[in-house]
Amino acid sequence: MVLSDGAAQFDVLVHASCWVHAERPLARRVPYNEEHRAVIEQLRTTIWELYQGLKVYRQQPDAAQPSLLEARFDARCGQQTGYPSINRVLRAMRDHRADLLRVLERPEVPLHNNAAESNIREYVQKRKISGSTRSDEGRRCRDTFTSLKKTCRKLAVNFWDYLRDRVRGHGQIPTLADLIRQRAAESAAPTVQAVPV
Repeated sequence: MVLSDGAAQFDVLVHASCWVHAERPLARRVPYNEEHRAVIEQLRTTIWELYQGLKVYRQQPDAAQPSLLEARFDARCGQQTGYPSINRVLRAMRDHRADLLRVLERPEVPLHNNAAESNIREYVQKRKISGSTRSDEGRRCRDTFTSLKKTCRKLAVNFWDYLRDRVRGHGQIPTLADLIRQRAAESAAPTVQAVPV
């Protein structure tokens, strides 16, 4: 499953689209007048109400809900306003209908990709400031260390301690792969609660 902002290079395998990215062009519309502003706000409100319905479905799937949620999507995104710029946003959402509603067939799919976005935010900021690297080797080095640092942070391992441990060959800190496997096993293990006697 690939969840993305809708960029064409990510439209592979089974694809889902991020609701935050799909709605963002509507949020960025600069109103021409008060009526235009009201149309934008009303549409945004109904789109986020639909999003909340999908969120509830994701937490507790119900066989009766998909057709109702699909009908709500079609009603929201199928309408025509008097404004071409808003109609283009709605058409783009209609074009990505299957990807935006992927959660109805696969409830485990997140509705947005904010977690992935925050993982690369630091890298993107550094690239904007420095203008990227001078060589492929530099890019690989930067990407490797960024990935190591982010993984250490997610596993609550001090990055510098981890690097020193690896460079000096101490092996006192388990490998990140072992820590990831351990976390996965812990999260998959059923929770046992003590029963008072």
